[in-house]
Amino acid sequence: MDALSTTLFWLDYAAVAVFGATGALAAAHRKHDIITFGFFAAITGVGGGTLRDLLIGAPVFWIQRPGYVMVCLAAAVAVWMLGKRGWRFRALLWLDALGMAAYCVVGTAKALSLHVHPFTAIVMGVLTTAFGGVIRDVLAEEPNLLLRREIYITAALFGAAVFAGLTTLFHLDFWPAGIAGFATAFGLRACALKFGWSLPGFAGGEEEA
Repeated sequence: MDALSTTLFWLDYAAVAVFGATGALAAAHRKHDIITFGFFAAITGVGGGTLRDLLIGAPVFWIQRPGYVMVCLAAAVAVWMLGKRGWRFRALLWLDALGMAAYCVVGTAKALSLHVHPFTAIVMGVLTTAFGGVIRDVLAEEPNLLLRREIYITAALFGAAVFAGLTTLFHLDFWPAGIAGFATAFGLRACALKFGWSLPGFAGGEEEA
């Protein structure tokens, strides 16, 4: 395994673990049992990467490596063991921001490594980021992240685009490009959380009667 593959391998594990924790936190919000904690963690952690791999024709990353699901289950147990903590639901937002920033880079990098067109690779980075969270929100009966006006998908899009641009146009190595993409995505999301940034809504809708 070369250096890039090794890096992507460990970053993938880290991102899956973080997203798995957000799934478990969503289950905690609804006061579910430990089995549901594990299910939410697993589906959130591997959902986006599964869609990405299916779309780009790659072997689904967790099928032959059950460690990914095990990491999600470990994250679920950790959240369960923490018990009632006043900060944990706020932590969901920040963990999700970290996972989003890491996953948009990892998803784009994996697509590029399989010689997918850079534009499509950016889309794969965003899908990798968003799909698991969409499933989590639907299962937890939370407002779907795709239907919120706050900056989330936009942050993933910019992070993926920065990474893809630096690696394909400027031939930057993985780490500086990856750090730049991560910082872009996380910085935008952090500002959205802290300052309430959002994109303007469509002004041409139907007027109320």
